[in-house]
Amino acid sequence: MQKEVLILAIESSCDDTSAAIIRNDKILANITAGQKIHEQYGGVVPELASRDHQKHIIPVIDAALKKADVKLSQLNAIAFTQGPGLMGSLLVGTSIAKSFSQALDIPLIAVNHMQGHILAHFIKDEESGMDKAVPSFPFICLTVSGGHTQLVKVSDHLTFELLGETTDDAVGEAFDKAAKILGLGYPGGPQIDKLAKGGNPDKFKFAESKVEELGFSFSGIKTSFLYFVQNNMQKDPKFIEENLRDICASYQKHLVNVLMKKLLKAANETGIKDIAIAGGVAANSEIRKQVQELAMKHDWNVFIPKFEYCTDNAAMIAITGYYKYLISEFVAMDVTPEVRMKL
Repeated sequence: MQKEVLILAIESSCDDTSAAIIRNDKILANITAGQKIHEQYGGVVPELASRDHQKHIIPVIDAALKKADVKLSQLNAIAFTQGPGLMGSLLVGTSIAKSFSQALDIPLIAVNHMQGHILAHFIKDEESGMDKAVPSFPFICLTVSGGHTQLVKVSDHLTFELLGETTDDAVGEAFDKAAKILGLGYPGGPQIDKLAKGGNPDKFKFAESKVEELGFSFSGIKTSFLYFVQNNMQKDPKFIEENLRDICASYQKHLVNVLMKKLLKAANETGIKDIAIAGGVAANSEIRKQVQELAMKHDWNVFIPKFEYCTDNAAMIAITGYYKYLISEFVAMDVTPEVRMKL
């Protein structure tokens, strides 16, 4: 195995087109193009997402190569997101990854998007340096995003055990739905988080979901929030306007309480003290506050990646691809995207 491994990674699972260049475990470039078009629809429109990926993919890859000062001929492998995600979006990334792999005659590495979120904790870059703190194995990772909510035991870089996940909607979806009901923009999580900072988190109470063991459920919480708003608006048409910050603060605290309750249960059951948070919702201030409080109380070591590595990005695909490269875990040209993909 050569000392220096250069990998081009491509992420296109939803509505962010991203490309990254990694040298061993250090990111040289991570370029992402978002898609503003979905804001007017209050959610991601799959057909529009795949069209935008087609427009962005080549310029994004070109920008990543230039920033890293790497030529195509220097690459040792191509990594890409195989799933889970939107089929049209995944197809764009898969197709371009196959094309580069075939044209350059270098290995192709298929990456599970959710494993990428977890391994984002191991990304090194110019800013973090090569000796940044990382979780020790085994550790527990709570992965929270618009599409997924999972509790995972991680025994090494490529060994994952799913301890629990949502039986219906993800926590990110619960934030987005509430924001839509309140007349806020998309994505809703950051909007609610911002407004919650000036509100009373204990003013309103919401339904508790009853899920066994380490599973989650947010569908019932979403429905109870809708009825809560509708009932109060019938009594007072200015209810949202006069209570917006308190509603946001209370709802956010309720959702995060649900997450922390199961995270604490997982930590207690396994005896694991290294706790990681990953995914786009990991940027939420209430999650960060509550997990730090639990860490102080239970002597945990908590790890949360930089914001740019929490949201969908190719750097996390690159680091996962690197660890797969080390054990020669490559795929053939007949590989296909998977909308639903087991961890």
